[in-house]
Amino acid sequence: MQNFDNLINGEWRAAASYSPNVNPSNLGDVLGQYAQGDAAQVDAAVAAATAAFPAWSTGGIQARSEALEKIGNEILARKEELGTLLAREEGKTKAEGIGEATRAAQIFKFFAGECLRLSGEVLPSVRPGIGIEITREPVGVVGLITPWNFPIAIPAWKIAPALAFGNCVVMKPADLVPGCAWALAEIISRSGIPAGVFNLVMGRGSVIGDALVNHPGIHAISFTGSVGVGRNIAVQCATNHKKVQLEMGGKNPQVVLDDADLNQAVELSVQSAFYSTGQRCTASSRLIVTEGIYPKFIEAMKARMAKIKVGDALAQGTDIGPVSSKSQLEQDLEYVAIGKGEGATLAAGGERLKLETDGYYMSPALFSESAASMRINKEEIFGPVASVIRVKNYEEALATANDTEFGLSAGIATTSLKHATHFKRHSQAGMVMVNLPTAGVDYHVPFGGRKGSSYGPREQGRYAQEFFTVVKTAYTLA
Repeated sequence: MQNFDNLINGEWRAAASYSPNVNPSNLGDVLGQYAQGDAAQVDAAVAAATAAFPAWSTGGIQARSEALEKIGNEILARKEELGTLLAREEGKTKAEGIGEATRAAQIFKFFAGECLRLSGEVLPSVRPGIGIEITREPVGVVGLITPWNFPIAIPAWKIAPALAFGNCVVMKPADLVPGCAWALAEIISRSGIPAGVFNLVMGRGSVIGDALVNHPGIHAISFTGSVGVGRNIAVQCATNHKKVQLEMGGKNPQVVLDDADLNQAVELSVQSAFYSTGQRCTASSRLIVTEGIYPKFIEAMKARMAKIKVGDALAQGTDIGPVSSKSQLEQDLEYVAIGKGEGATLAAGGERLKLETDGYYMSPALFSESAASMRINKEEIFGPVASVIRVKNYEEALATANDTEFGLSAGIATTSLKHATHFKRHSQAGMVMVNLPTAGVDYHVPFGGRKGSSYGPREQGRYAQEFFTVVKTAYTLA
């Protein structure tokens, strides 16, 4: 079985130990053995990035742009291969995997253009004879820590802007899904980017992540993952004067009003709550439904869920693949038990499934008659589990939607322009969807939330420059 090494200073370097990458659809399918790096390899990667930074940060922007364009083109040309790899290691359907690989390519191609569009300002001084220039410069060496649920798109939306704006990178992917990160690193290694500019160190978060966060040679940390880990990183970065960007949890509401198109509301709720096995930080796990449409909505949801096919991520016709890991499956099933124990009605699903291949399969779970105060409506489950909360009217729906420590994404299904407009303004979320699923955003616009969901500047689009650059103000006496 092939060993996959870490990429440090342009070279593939072996680690002291390796870990198997197992297909959650078929536990007998092992994709390979992936390096488990250590603090010494983090030191080597940071040293390489530090040495490469002066030339890369001040070099020609055309070369940067061409390298990122080349990376994007190769990902696009290999999207089916990479999408299949993604489905095998993470459990998304092959179609979703190909879509995610395509998005990763588009991100690199977008930032290939951003290399050439970085702008500044020229202002007059209040003092005669003095000119002012406001410019942006790269932060330095950045540590990127990425999650398992989007194993190629999220690395892409961190790596591409980091490189576009002249930074050097040390990346640590999620230990659960190293395959896509390794494949992306291999593409980057052949793009013409100089050795040391991009480095990949795989391994445990408690080892590699901690080493990156606490390394004196790292100037900024961009992290996507759990709330608890993110809060610890924020404290450590503040202590060590590092710039920090955090994308963490969500408990996203989907409001359905009495005037909504029922079929549309059900479809977008199913898409938001259950597709990608509910393992999206933007997934809707709280369905807040006004009492007039509530009974019809529950019955329509049950009928639609009965048509969902759970199966092998690579199989034709599969709508939803397995949960990504044993521990995640156990957590999801535990929350199903918690919901029943709290008095909610399990209207559909929520069972461990035995299919042709041994995998981490469960049927999507829908709770009805749930209360906003229940744990299943307060805590992020991160699986195919959603609960319906009955409310009297729009005003109660909005208050319930905002009654959470999170604020990433929120949606409303309505035919009322008045309510849609009011919800967009008063929803306490970073992203708001009207008659659309809460999950699913474009690659060229800012991504991020409020409250406990996000901390620091936004990711993606032109707003990525807020994190990956620093502002310099220069004065010149004429």
